[in-house]
Amino acid sequence: MAFFLETLFGGLMSGMLYALIGLGFVLIFKASGVFNFAQGAMVLLAALCMARFSVWIPAWFGFESKFLANLLAMIVTGAMMVVVAWAIERVVLRHLVNQELTTLLMATLGISYFLDGAGQIMFGSAVYAIDVGMPKDPMFLFEGMFEGGVLVNAEDMIAAAVAAALVGALALFFQYTATGRALRAVADDHQAAQSIGIPLNRIWIIVWAVAGLVALVAGIIWGSKLGVQFTLSTVALRALPVVILGGLTSVPGAIIGGLIIGVGEKLSEVYIGPMVGGGIEVWFAYVLALVFLLFRPQGLFGEKIIDRV
Repeated sequence: MAFFLETLFGGLMSGMLYALIGLGFVLIFKASGVFNFAQGAMVLLAALCMARFSVWIPAWFGFESKFLANLLAMIVTGAMMVVVAWAIERVVLRHLVNQELTTLLMATLGISYFLDGAGQIMFGSAVYAIDVGMPKDPMFLFEGMFEGGVLVNAEDMIAAAVAAALVGALALFFQYTATGRALRAVADDHQAAQSIGIPLNRIWIIVWAVAGLVALVAGIIWGSKLGVQFTLSTVALRALPVVILGGLTSVPGAIIGGLIIGVGEKLSEVYIGPMVGGGIEVWFAYVLALVFLLFRPQGLFGEKIIDRV
C-alpha cells in the first residue's frame, strides 16, 4: 500500500506541473481561439532569463544574498515576459485581427522559432542551473500508518503546491473578474467582442503577459528539476495530451487533465510496464489523447462546437 501511495503522490505532483504548462495553452486559446505553439519557447526563455539574471544581478550590484538575487531575477524576468507579450501584440497580433485561425497558428510557430533564436543569442546555448532554495532531500510521510512511511520528494511537493495555487488563482480570475469575462467573450467571437467595446488589443496583451508569467513559474520549476537547456522547450509537448484531455477552453480541465495524465503515467509504468517491456510512461499520455480525439474531441470540460448551416 505504501508503494502504491508513493506512486500515486508522484503522479499527482507530476500532473500539477503538466497542468501548469497546459494552462499556458488554455490561456492563449481562450483569448484568441488558436493553439499557441510558442508556449514551450516562452517557458524556455523565462527559464533562461531567470537562470542568468540570478547570477548577473549579484555581480552587477555587488551583494551575495541568494534570496535577494533570486527575488530580483524573478522581478526582472517577469517584466521581460510582459515586454515580450507587448511586443508580440504590437508587432504580430495587431496586424492579424479577424484573420483565419490557420494564419494565427502559423504566427505562433514563427514566434516560437524567434524566441528560441533570441534566447540563444542573448544567453548562449550552455546548460544553466536554477537554484531557488527548494529542498532536494526526500521526505517520509505517514510513518505511523505504514512501515517505513511513504517516500515523497520535498521539491516535488513544493512545486506542486505552487502550481496548484497559481492554477486556482487563474481559475478564479477567469470566472469572477471583468477582465476574465472579457477574455471569454473575445475567445467566443472577436468581432462581437469588439462591437460591444471590448479592446481586443489590450486583452491580447493581458493574456499573453499572464501566459508569460505562467511560463516563468513553469520555467523556474522545470529548470530547477532538469536544468535550463534548449530541450526544455520540448517539455511543452508533454502538456499537449493534458489540454486535449481536459479541453482547450477550460482552466479546471487543465487541472484535471494534468492530474489524470500524471497519475496514469506513473501507475501504468509501474503496474503495466513490466508486462509490455517498459517504456509505457513515454507514450501512455499520447495514446489516451488519441482515444479522446476519436470519441470526445472537445475533451472532458471543453465546449462542444456545433456549426449550423
